[in-house]
Amino acid sequence: MYVYMNGEFIPEERACVSPFDRGFLYGDGVFETLRAYNGRVFRLNEHLQRLRAGLEYLHIRPEGLDRIEEILYELLSLNSISDAYARISVTRGSTGRGINIDRDSPPNIVVFTRRVYPPGEDLYEQGVELVISKRINQRLPDEYNLKSHSFLNYILAKYEATYRGAYEAILLNREGHVTEGSVSNIFCVKEDRLYTPPLRSGVLRGITREVVKGLAGMAGLSLAEKELLPGELMEAEEVFITNTIIEVLPVREIEGRRFGVGSATKTIQGLYRELVKRECGG
Repeated sequence: MYVYMNGEFIPEERACVSPFDRGFLYGDGVFETLRAYNGRVFRLNEHLQRLRAGLEYLHIRPEGLDRIEEILYELLSLNSISDAYARISVTRGSTGRGINIDRDSPPNIVVFTRRVYPPGEDLYEQGVELVISKRINQRLPDEYNLKSHSFLNYILAKYEATYRGAYEAILLNREGHVTEGSVSNIFCVKEDRLYTPPLRSGVLRGITREVVKGLAGMAGLSLAEKELLPGELMEAEEVFITNTIIEVLPVREIEGRRFGVGSATKTIQGLYRELVKRECGG
């Protein structure tokens, strides 16, 4: 497999990062996860807009971002993959000792593609189990475009879910409101209305989240971005989670509360997949 690193396409075994790279040392960088269908990257422009916004937030200004689309498609070709998971990582690069920022340090850009392995079809039909994590979501309200390399809080929440036999963990904020999963956004349906936590709760502005919001009307649902307490989530008729890889994945259980995989979730699943086919073929 080939990867892209700072201007070169190289075999992955030759790719290496300096031990002084700030992404390695401190998680000082941002990333994007993308999905390609039939050789076309879905919602590429939206991913790149969020990537640029995250870099601007961290005051990282790499050169060559205008070539990312070309780089992605070259990697898909070199690696002979049409249905793929892709990741773009940008770090602040290598600087001197300590955490002070050196604005003259050139950032590092790494891009790779892999074959995508979405959840099994049985999970789309039966749903998955979630738990509410003991970990608090640390995302600030203005960090909704920031997919930071500093991912430890989410890693530990995901580990907690796995340890408890669940698929995903829900994180609450300091006010006790539902925010997001460790790697997903969350939606619920009640009385023909689709709810999702607002960005001000400390939520990533997920690309799939935005697509699903746009599909709500077509599914016969009104949309509300609302602060949700765990008890309100438990009162929902249907719950599902979203991200670029899993698309729209139903939830069957949260902390012992059972949910059905209802018609609203199935409709949105279908609409999402139809949209992917229109934009990416297949």
